[in-house]
Order: sequence, then structure tokens, then C-alpha cells
Amino acid sequence: MKPGGQGVRDGQGVRDGQDGQGVRDGQDGQDGQDMRADAPDPLYERLTSYAGRPAATAGTGKDPVNLPMIRHWCEAMGDTSTAYQGPDAVAPPTMLQAWTMGGLAGHPRGTGRSAAYDELLGLLDGAGYTSVVATDCEQEYLRPLRPGDLITFDAVIEAVSRRKTTKLGTGYFVTTRMDVSADGEPAGTHRFRILKYRPAQRNPAQRNPAKSEREAPLRPRPVINRDNAGFWAGVAEHRLLIQRCTDCATLRFPWLPGCNACAGQEWDTVEASGEGTVFSHVVMHHPSFPAFDPSGEGGPYAVALIELAEGVRIVGNVVGVPYDKVRIGLPVRLEFLRTDPDLELPVFRASEGG
Repeated sequence: MKPGGQGVRDGQGVRDGQDGQGVRDGQDGQDGQDMRADAPDPLYERLTSYAGRPAATAGTGKDPVNLPMIRHWCEAMGDTSTAYQGPDAVAPPTMLQAWTMGGLAGHPRGTGRSAAYDELLGLLDGAGYTSVVATDCEQEYLRPLRPGDLITFDAVIEAVSRRKTTKLGTGYFVTTRMDVSADGEPAGTHRFRILKYRPAQRNPAQRNPAKSEREAPLRPRPVINRDNAGFWAGVAEHRLLIQRCTDCATLRFPWLPGCNACAGQEWDTVEASGEGTVFSHVVMHHPSFPAFDPSGEGGPYAVALIELAEGVRIVGNVVGVPYDKVRIGLPVRLEFLRTDPDLELPVFRASEGG
């Protein structure tokens, strides 16, 4: 996340061409099409003609870089670095894309997303690749953004992959590259990749006959890596552990490899008391997926940003009250929910009278 040309990859989705991520060249028999890697693909030839064409033109940030937005971002992310405060503040580098967004109203007519990009997506839609998932992004930072900088941007359709088969289905990866400028100077690059795909059809013959049709679906497994393994080890012991910098004693959550206050690399942990309040929340209505609702009914259900008594925040489900009774400031208490024999998760219980 440091400036100076280092790319930042976000997301744990499907990436074009990565082994072990469920991506492979198309194989025959899917959706009645010849999906072999060497099979002719007239659609691919049409799609590649869009490479190099603009994805967005003459884009202008709706607001200059400004301190209120920087403050809101840092509060949401829990980033207390002094580099983003005071009269000499700069914007967090990962806000690069935020300054280019058009909001619900979009960008003025004739700017922002191009007709060529809409044509490309329409071509995929017309061929049956109507589903879309964002798979990853990469950012490169060329100079800090400071309050008052005027943001402009252009984007290009950088590449369209050959047809790929993933666990989600068969489709094409589309990569766009946005070049962001501040007061006319190059400030950074944002690459964004999506998969436009036709959802895979479940083959009843491939189901495990030993499994009951009524067996509850499993939640997706959490991604555990060297940075957050200690957190999940704590969950397994019914302990909610918060990192604490041993240099400045700043608490941080989610777990990170370094302190966002002093950049210290050493840390220990503090066990959360379990007390907290709802800082903000959303109600999930769609899609309905029974694995995400303790009652097995599939929702709606409340997902909240919980402010723990220790001062850090964590995202989790609120249980114990109907979803429409969840409110900001609602007191909650940590507990652990076993969703299946191999997975236990922290959730937060409220009472209707809370």
C-alpha cells in the first residue's frame, strides 16, 4: 500500500489464468457449446476488437480531494495515521478510485463510461454471459493526493481473455485500466477486472447420493492467511483477539501486518470483553441463501459494523432480534455460532429490550 509504483491487489475472487483458483480453458459439453481450448470462438474475435478502445472518457471527479472525505474514509477503515490529518494531510493512497466515482447520479452526459464499453458488455449479454462478478483490482500510486487537487481520469479496455471455465460458470475476463491525474499530473493507475459469465448448470448426476437433499448448505470458508491466522485460532478457542502494537499500544482490527498509527511491525493481542454496540448496519434481502441465516430461512438478516468496548470495529451478524429491530446504538454481546461441523463464527446477540 505504499506509494511509488507498488501495485495493490484486492479481493479473493477468481483471477484469469491462475492455477488453483478454479479457472481453466473452456471444455466441451458446457451449456451445449464446444468449449475445448482449441475450438473456434467467433465471439472472442469480436470481443478482442474492443481492446485499446476507451472505457471512460473525459472523466472529472465530482469534488476536489478534500479533508472531510479523507476523515470519513479513515474513520471507516480505522486508520489513525497522522499522515492523513492536519494542515499537511494527504489522502490515503487506496482512496484513488474513490475520487473518480460518480455516485448514484453518475457522471455528466458525455463523460465517464464510454459507448464502446457499453457495447462490449451488451455483446456479452446478448451471447448469454449475463452474470458478472468483480474478481480483483490493482493500483499503482505515482504521487500523493492532497486536499484541493482536481481529479481527472480516462480509462481504456485493456484486455479481454479467451473463454474460461470457472466454478461460477463459463465466460470472459474483461480488464480495464484507469489513468488518474491530479491537477493535470499523473497520480496513479487503477486496473479493474470482472468476469462476465454464464452460470454453471448443476448436473444432478454429479451430486453425492449419500447426501440428503435437505442437508443445509454450507457457508463459504473464510480465507485464512499468515496475517490473520492468529485471529481464527482465537475464534476456535472462543476468544475474540485484537492486535495491539507493542511500540505505541494502538489496538487494530481487522488484523494487519503492521501498525497503521506508527508503522510498527511488532504486536501482541488483547482479548475483547465481548461487549459492543451497533455502529451501523444493513439488512440483506437478496440473494436469499439459507446458510447465512441461523434459522435456515435464508433471510432477510442484519449485518452490522459493531463497535467493541475496546474501540475497534468488526463486521458480524446480529442475532436474537428480528432484522427490523436492529438499530444504531443497540447493545450487543459476543457469542460464537457453529454453522456446520467445521466452522464457527463470532456473532453478536441483542435482546429486544436492548
